[in-house]
Amino acid sequence: MRDDEGRRATLRGRLVEAVRLIFIAVFGAVGYQLGTLVTGTTGGRSILFVFLGAASGYVCGGVFGRLTLEAVRGIESEFAKRPAAEVAGGVIGLVLGLVVGTLLCIPLLFIPVNFAWPAALFVFLVLGSLGMRLGQAKYEDIFGLFGMKPRASTRAGGDVHVIDTSALIDGRIADLVATGFVSGTVLIHEGVLRELQAISDSSDPSRRTRGRRGLDVLVELQKSPTIQFQLIEEAGVADVDAALVRLARESNASLITVDHNLAKVAEALRVPVAQINALASKFRLPYSAGDEIVVRLVKDGREHGQGVGYLDDGTMVVVEEASDLIGGQVEVRVRNVLQTTTGRMIFANLEPAGEPSSR
Repeated sequence: MRDDEGRRATLRGRLVEAVRLIFIAVFGAVGYQLGTLVTGTTGGRSILFVFLGAASGYVCGGVFGRLTLEAVRGIESEFAKRPAAEVAGGVIGLVLGLVVGTLLCIPLLFIPVNFAWPAALFVFLVLGSLGMRLGQAKYEDIFGLFGMKPRASTRAGGDVHVIDTSALIDGRIADLVATGFVSGTVLIHEGVLRELQAISDSSDPSRRTRGRRGLDVLVELQKSPTIQFQLIEEAGVADVDAALVRLARESNASLITVDHNLAKVAEALRVPVAQINALASKFRLPYSAGDEIVVRLVKDGREHGQGVGYLDDGTMVVVEEASDLIGGQVEVRVRNVLQTTTGRMIFANLEPAGEPSSR
């Protein structure tokens, strides 16, 4: 890390000195021309003008060199924020814009040069800028025209994932990808494919079904536009789990698994783990049928006799035969819980002795 920073600092210093050297040469040449013009000779007096010009170039070159360095840093930072495919799309759009601009400038050849050059410059600037912006915005469609899929962006280490065999057989990884919880680059170790193939070829029908399910999930994931697969080939691997942990550690990636023991080993080696079972337990419903809760009823429900209240997290509670108790708090027993894409709804019945409490 320190070597890279030192190398970058050296390159930046060289850039400033290169700009300064150019200014010294240009200003020195201008000083020589002025000295020759003023003194009428090429002797010692003109050398004084060369020295003054070079000194001015040294100062101005340092200033412009640092401004150039800041501009280069800004461009470098901007390109670092964008995927390579987007940059390539911008270049393609720029080239196409300049080509169209060239065709449009052909009629300008028949007008006076003094009017043609400003018009041509305007056309090139407008169409070049427009083409670059359109190329950056539509780079996925541009690559799609040639049957190519742009590589998913991996700007951070958390966007790189290693998937083990158990996660593919489990199948819920496909839902995580479809909903956008998992994106970026997915590393598939060759050992995982061998394990899936071995399970699919098993004589045990249940194991064979699980293996084929894992292969189907893998095919489904490959069709997702939000992730990019990379096959990691490594010969002579006896312990696939150890190879996956090592791969995640070396690639600064997270390990996606449903294997509890593998997750513990990875955590012991300080490898980030996305354990699907742990994630599912975090999102489990906080209430289930038979639970008793207290809720304040605030309005009538859609059906006759229903009362509606809300929990602290905004969950709607629909209570049967409770329209007469609106405005008070009641104890209810959960009858059913519905989880939808818009939220959670709880249907409940009044406790046998449910009475409104004091407000």
